[in-house]
Amino acid sequence: MADPTQPRGPGKLAPSLMCADFRCLEADIRALEAAGCEYMHFDIMDGSFVPNFTLGPDICRAVRRMTETPFDIHLMVVRPEEHIARFEPRPGDCVAIHAEACVHLQRTLRLIRDGFGARPMVALNPATPLDVLDYVLDDLDGVLVMAVNPGFAGQRLIPGAIRKIAALRDRLDRSGYAHVEIEVDGNVSPENARLMRDAGADLFVAGSSGLFLPGVPIPEAAARLRAAIA
Repeated sequence: MADPTQPRGPGKLAPSLMCADFRCLEADIRALEAAGCEYMHFDIMDGSFVPNFTLGPDICRAVRRMTETPFDIHLMVVRPEEHIARFEPRPGDCVAIHAEACVHLQRTLRLIRDGFGARPMVALNPATPLDVLDYVLDDLDGVLVMAVNPGFAGQRLIPGAIRKIAALRDRLDRSGYAHVEIEVDGNVSPENARLMRDAGADLFVAGSSGLFLPGVPIPEAAARLRAAIA
């Protein structure tokens, strides 16, 4: 178990592939690998839990053939327990399910760990209180804090997200769960990433605000984010 009095490790990047250029997806993945990104993030949306459709099992399988980088699978779907197997998570992958979408939260987290050997995470919408985590902390490797309402890239940061990250970090550290990582998703620009990092975030989902930028090569954008979360 991590010691909250010790410095945290370096921040990690999980590029959101929904923001990549699908005309040259493999080239983008090679650039992300070269930039040392720790995960490939998949935003899975079903058009019901969120008002959008994105990605799916086939694109995940295709990317598996392109890279050995672990996956960070964010299931923004109703009844995620019925869909986890479709994405074939592996040991080392992260799988985040929404507390708001899951009937039996603890059971589904245990399925992620025991059934697939992956790292279970709970995702929280901006208005969802931290209290929903109280009785599943033993089953968590991480918490994904949404800094925007899920569904679309390019949204503005909800200011309360920074306070929420800080409150979650304090709550985890004080209750003996300092080892549980905090991931953040939504408007992760270099400027916001620094605020998020200072508040206690460990893993950063990077999309159209910080990594996939018009006219900016991926290595250059990644270097800016690395500097912000160092």
